[in-house]
Amino acid sequence: MSDTTYPDFGVLLVDDEPAWLGSLALTLESCAGISNITTCSDSRQVMEILDQGGIGLILLDLTMPHLSGEELLEQIAERHPEITAIVVSGLNQIETAVRCMRQGAFDYFVKTDDQDRIVGGVLRAVRMQELQRDHRELASRFCSTAVRRPEAFEAIVTGDRGMLAVFSYVEAVAKSPQPLLITGESGVGKELVARAVHCLSGCRGKLVTVNVAGLDDSVFSDTLFGHVRGAFTGAEQARRGMVEEATDGTLFLDEIGDLSIASQVKLLRLLQEGEYFPLGCDLPKRLKARIIVATHQNLHEKERQGTFRRDLYYRLRTHQVNLPPLRQRTGDIPLLLDHFLEQAARDLGKKKPTPPKGLAPYLATYCFPGNVRELKAMIFDAVSVHTDRMLSMDAFVRTIEPLRSECPAAAPGAPALNPFAGFEQLPTFSDAAAFLVMEAMDRSGGNQTLAARLLGISQPALCKRLKQRKG
Repeated sequence: MSDTTYPDFGVLLVDDEPAWLGSLALTLESCAGISNITTCSDSRQVMEILDQGGIGLILLDLTMPHLSGEELLEQIAERHPEITAIVVSGLNQIETAVRCMRQGAFDYFVKTDDQDRIVGGVLRAVRMQELQRDHRELASRFCSTAVRRPEAFEAIVTGDRGMLAVFSYVEAVAKSPQPLLITGESGVGKELVARAVHCLSGCRGKLVTVNVAGLDDSVFSDTLFGHVRGAFTGAEQARRGMVEEATDGTLFLDEIGDLSIASQVKLLRLLQEGEYFPLGCDLPKRLKARIIVATHQNLHEKERQGTFRRDLYYRLRTHQVNLPPLRQRTGDIPLLLDHFLEQAARDLGKKKPTPPKGLAPYLATYCFPGNVRELKAMIFDAVSVHTDRMLSMDAFVRTIEPLRSECPAAAPGAPALNPFAGFEQLPTFSDAAAFLVMEAMDRSGGNQTLAARLLGISQPALCKRLKQRKG
């Protein structure tokens, strides 16, 4: 999808009848949007063309002078097994079809077959070839999780291993024409990931974002597909839909879990058929954009409850990434704190304040249901009211403490890492408690309320331990 041709591998048409070649090429382009086509009327040139690389699908006639289609099938299976072959023959013979399939043909069609049947078979072969290429790319990424183009993710501040694994996966599927489903809670950065995918895709068109939450079916159709003049009362001018705006680019549909069933059917048709009808128009238009969708909802649960179509769900999740919430990557909080302090100071025309040592550990004790978006808003609010060189923690404490009751209880899971693992000599209980109290007081800058919160005990209990230490 890096240019105007589709697919991103070549489709070779082989037949000794130039008129048939021209007709088939025109049909595939007009009916299926397949434009990356090479034609060959001399079967002796086929293997040379394939040896040059770039061909992913070949359509062969059987009865040709010099080299027959069956002879070519045998050579292709031996020298280029990665290429998908379809036979399009003038012979309607079951024995011949069976023999070709045994030699590795993906499908067999007769030239007199219905045009839609041939086009459908070619599209199936194209999609299978695309999925195989995606699989090979993903398999190579599992051997190395390194991010090859970190600049595409510069808007996402993280050092978390789970997020870096997401980046590696995104790089692997970025050029795939198949849909990508991004899931995760509100505020985790789903749109930022969609922007990174668009950047990595090489698409020369633009990224078009549509939030579909709250759109009824008629508004959804008009927004995505557009309309012609006179399509409905008030439609005095034709309007391009967002699908057309995203031509040669990416269409990002946010909050996809809120779509009505009627709108889900239209989206499914768009993905399955690769075409759509503007309102009031009888002529279909081709989909020429990559589709990315995102939701904070559990689509699997909605599908189980019958509020989200199963066929659409499985179509959308061809590629899928789930972004972890901030509470599962608290190691990113110091990085995000520094990043947003700098951004807030720049936007508000202030000097970047110095955060107190205990601020990042304190923030890590909060669940952040609004995730990174909530943290950013909190930091901007604190910077807007600060006056000293050192940032005050009061604004954070006033915001967070009343909200703690909204945080869900920690779900049972894998045990936390044991900080004492590897110690040759273990400290006593009293020594360990004393060290913890010292560290908490140091991190909180002497603030007992914060130190108690870091330790998970009450302030009176902390006061008691401090008195014991002094005693």
